[in-house]
Amino acid sequence: MTDPEPRPSTPRRAPAGAAVLREDVTESIRAAVFAELAAVGYGRMSMEGIARRAGVGKAAVYRRWRSKLPLVLDTVSDIAAAGLPVPDTGTLHGDVRAMLEVSARALRHPVAAQIIPDLLAEAARSPELAAALRTALRDAQGGVAAAVIRQAAARGEIPAATDPGLALDLLAGPLYWHLAVMRDDLPRHRLDALTTAVVAALSATPAAG
Repeated sequence: MTDPEPRPSTPRRAPAGAAVLREDVTESIRAAVFAELAAVGYGRMSMEGIARRAGVGKAAVYRRWRSKLPLVLDTVSDIAAAGLPVPDTGTLHGDVRAMLEVSARALRHPVAAQIIPDLLAEAARSPELAAALRTALRDAQGGVAAAVIRQAAARGEIPAATDPGLALDLLAGPLYWHLAVMRDDLPRHRLDALTTAVVAALSATPAAG
């Protein structure tokens, strides 16, 4: 008796744990994080609430982030990096003006206006959150400021030793004071004057410290 003809092999199904994370689900969760932060604040926010708002199961959230702290930091870092491109207008004045315009627009957003003060208040009570926020914001915005300084130095507008950290202080400080602390308007002529002041300060303070 001959052996039966072998059957065609069927492809093995990948185990459930090896499933690829769907990008659309990840983006829905990120959007839900901002909505939850604006609605209830970091202190009252929960992974369950984020899942409910995103329209997904809790497991989908926990497969991506182990708790709300890395979830919030990852989302904030991602948005910060994506929302602040490196300008290259051809002049330091133009690059500074472009950075101020983009940053001011972001701080004026109603959701950002609620989230940023809340996260900073929570950071005052949580050293872990404070350290993580500093790293996230420094990496996102500090890299842009450093690129602008390198471009300006290469054009011969400022000395190569100009401190990118000082540039970030000069750019971010006045914007946050006006828009997040004072909740005041920052009209175009004030942005123009601030641009001129930042460029003058960078040109006059070349030493890195």
